[in-house]
Amino acid sequence: MRYPPIRMRTALAVALAAATFAAVPADLAAQRATSAVEDRIVAEVDARAEEGISLLQRLVNVNSGTMNFDGVREVGRVLRAEFDALGFETEWVDGTPFDRAGHLVARRSGSGPRILLIGHLDTVFEPGSPFQSFQRDGDRGAGPGVVDMKGGDVVIVQALKALQATGELDRMSLTIVMTGDEERSGSPLALSKAALVAAAQEADIAVAFENGDSDPRTAVVARRGSTGWRVDVTGTPAHSSQLFQPEVGAGAVYEAGRILHRFYERLAGTPLLTFNPGVMVAGTDVSYDGFTATGTAFGKSNVVAGHAVITGDLRAISPEQVESTRAQMRFIVEQSLPGTSATITFDEGYPPLAPTEGNHRLLARFDQVSRDLGFGPVSAVDPRNAGAADVSFTAGLVEMAIDGLGPGGGNDHTVDEWIDLPTLAQQTKRAAVLLHRLTIPVIP
Repeated sequence: MRYPPIRMRTALAVALAAATFAAVPADLAAQRATSAVEDRIVAEVDARAEEGISLLQRLVNVNSGTMNFDGVREVGRVLRAEFDALGFETEWVDGTPFDRAGHLVARRSGSGPRILLIGHLDTVFEPGSPFQSFQRDGDRGAGPGVVDMKGGDVVIVQALKALQATGELDRMSLTIVMTGDEERSGSPLALSKAALVAAAQEADIAVAFENGDSDPRTAVVARRGSTGWRVDVTGTPAHSSQLFQPEVGAGAVYEAGRILHRFYERLAGTPLLTFNPGVMVAGTDVSYDGFTATGTAFGKSNVVAGHAVITGDLRAISPEQVESTRAQMRFIVEQSLPGTSATITFDEGYPPLAPTEGNHRLLARFDQVSRDLGFGPVSAVDPRNAGAADVSFTAGLVEMAIDGLGPGGGNDHTVDEWIDLPTLAQQTKRAAVLLHRLTIPVIP
């Protein structure tokens, strides 16, 4: 049994609170007002709004492209000081074993459900990018990683400051994990994500602060998993005049085409499943470098191809869908044309975050918080519009999880990345009040 007895009581309390909340009729729930404590939390967020923007500017102005280890560590140092000041015990997890800068972990003990807050320190913008600094124009800000996801990191910090100022933080049991390699995971993946997985194993609830689909009217309850696959095909080289003869067979290119066509015939149209072949090289001699995603091929039109390599990604909504799809792909690959053979391999990848009942209950809580604060309803993001993210590593380990609590903006991963600055305070209020409500003691 995964939980010790005291944790079972905690999980039961969370479930009872969620069930009680869900039982409130929709018309009455819509009329709920915030409590006096929640009003004070909101006021504390407002009082620190410009402070939050200043912290965002400071973080954005430090280049923390995943492979800029010094920059990632510097962003970690800035945030570590913030958590130290809030009374957390902080730790830097060295990333040398998985060839990355490392991760920041912060913890504080309390009562009630154990909540894991997830952010990341790195961005896709390496030092060579022309996009290096924060710019502000009224309510709009721009800069590398401003919404993906330094804005979300600021939401975490500012929400905790508001909770501390109102005396609410003291009772909470929280762990914060800010990874240094979300945009480009270290290897082996098991070591890269070990700190996050360990924190999830000790948590009841996970709340992540990516910007979701950059619309604060939505949140993420499901993310498709993402894993890579590679097919290696071998044919029998010969003069093209001998193609299809028993001693030569079909050649590597025809076999590669058969495999891809059968993938399409058998699997296309499966809900929320994609299996994209992104690169193919084929010919007499081929080479492919998975790290750089580049390949070379040599061949002639009058020579039957001896080799082919196909690489792609697989995205699925549940572990069951992942395994079923892999099994079908393996079966198809094994049915080779004459004179050919093929193998398929899969990498570790990101697991799916399935749309569980618990995740939807947590979304309902967040939706009610948003309505009560006057920000309107929050709906679930279509999983097709939610890429892989660190929160997926909590799947199956926590009772409920949600992502997308970061600020609004757009053009992630481009030199036009921007943030809607008023949503920074908006999301901070939502997050702080959500944490308050999730941790209010339940009277048995």
